Amino acid sequence: MFTVNDLMTTNPITILPELPLPEAADLMTAENCRHLPVVDEEGQLIGILTDRDVRQARHTAVFPTALAESCMTPNPITVTPETAAQHAAELLGLHKISALPVVDQGQLVGIITVSDFLTQFAATEVSANQVQSAANKELFQAQYSGWDLVKG
Repeated sequence: MFTVNDLMTTNPITILPELPLPEAADLMTAENCRHLPVVDEEGQLIGILTDRDVRQARHTAVFPTALAESCMTPNPITVTPETAAQHAAELLGLHKISALPVVDQGQLVGIITVSDFLTQFAATEVSANQVQSAANKELFQAQYSGWDLVKG
């Protein structure tokens, strides 16, 4: 059984709550990420800022002077590294969110996203297809290995 630890991104990029929102938006673009965990000075998770939060705020008059803490989701739903991956996927679907911060005793240790699950799914499907292809090849060879003897 997979756990969150098997799929998560460790040491995600984080921001402090007082980071100006335009800088957070630039960081998301530069790092090609859609979720920024917001931590305090001790590394304790206090929120998460998503690309959706930024898009909604961008159309307001306060965007140029807003801070990350004004747009973040405080106290987000979290999981631990030991959480079953299936349970984490269920939480994402149930709450219609695309990322879960991973915490260990309040400290942020990673993040798991829908993309992490899709990557794992794609890898699993490729592996399954490779196994099936190899099995079909073996079956074909086993069925027709004597064909040359019959023809000759």
